[in-house]
Amino acid sequence: MKDKLIAFAVFCILFGTNLSAQEDLTPAEQAYRDSIANLNEVNEAIAQSQEAYNIGIQKFSSNNYEGALRDFSKSISIDPNFTAAYYNKGVCENELSKYKEAASTLSTLLKKDPSYSKAYFQRGRAYQGLNDYLNSENDYMESIKIDPTNPKAHYNFGTLKFLQQDYEGALKSFSKTIELDEEFVLAYNDKGSCYRMLEKYPQAVAQYEIAIRKNPKLAFVLNNLGTTKKKMKDYNGAIAAFNRAISVDGQFYMAYNNRGTALMEQNKLDDAEKDFQKALSIKSDYAVSLNNLSAISLLKKEFNEAFKYAEKAIKADNGYANAYVNRGMALEMLRDQNGACESWKKAAELGSAQGKQYYSSNCND
Repeated sequence: MKDKLIAFAVFCILFGTNLSAQEDLTPAEQAYRDSIANLNEVNEAIAQSQEAYNIGIQKFSSNNYEGALRDFSKSISIDPNFTAAYYNKGVCENELSKYKEAASTLSTLLKKDPSYSKAYFQRGRAYQGLNDYLNSENDYMESIKIDPTNPKAHYNFGTLKFLQQDYEGALKSFSKTIELDEEFVLAYNDKGSCYRMLEKYPQAVAQYEIAIRKNPKLAFVLNNLGTTKKKMKDYNGAIAAFNRAISVDGQFYMAYNNRGTALMEQNKLDDAEKDFQKALSIKSDYAVSLNNLSAISLLKKEFNEAFKYAEKAIKADNGYANAYVNRGMALEMLRDQNGACESWKKAAELGSAQGKQYYSSNCND
């Protein structure tokens, strides 16, 4: 037996057989091997994260924001330090009006990289969507501080000022936007709207006309031009602008409604009624057109119809003060003074000066 073991050992030596199959490595060699293995794992994870990110970019480019959001989230789960994935995830969430989620995502990114100017801009958008104007303003200002040449940051800062009724401040931001990008059409439109709110109508018209020259296919700009000309009592000019808006977008129900109001000013009630009905054929619950039909019925002394249209307008928007005013006027003519007073009182509570006047003149507390 002993001879057999000796012979087997000699066989192993001669033919290089390693019975335990174990390499004898120094600690330094083992550490090097472990670092190579770890590096390979990291590289594989980075590659997988990048792949998910690239797929997300493709989906984002085709406006598939839900799909892109899933891919950017996957990219982050594989590589939690991939800042571009956080940024694009936040942009997707903004596009999907998931403003709370966007603010959280972008806050995480900014903790990782406080100099990421575009992230401040996007988080400002998220806060603006949440009506958190103070934080939104701070983020836009920080974005502008880091990159003062970004026209979008100045533009969004202007929209924030506009929402807060700081029209002079908004004008400055929109003017800066145009200084940085002369083709930023929306800035001309919104600059016009600032002038309109300040009742500087000729200046408003000038800005709208610049926007239209740069892009004649923007129906909402033509509509804004029409409403401004109507305020200037240039009814023919207003109707021409509304006609152009409708030619660009035949489903633009607001343009039909606004053209109807201009026709009413010219006492073309039948034509105006057709426009209000057209608006309602596109958007059946459009309270403004329903209320305008109530107003036409009042002018035609069709008081039951006036009441019905006012009721429909209130059903479509129970916070619409003018509809309560018209309902009150219809009820007064139908000899329901209590009902009229209740309607005018509600209109006054909703901020209508006309409702307040009618109530104080015709009703006893």
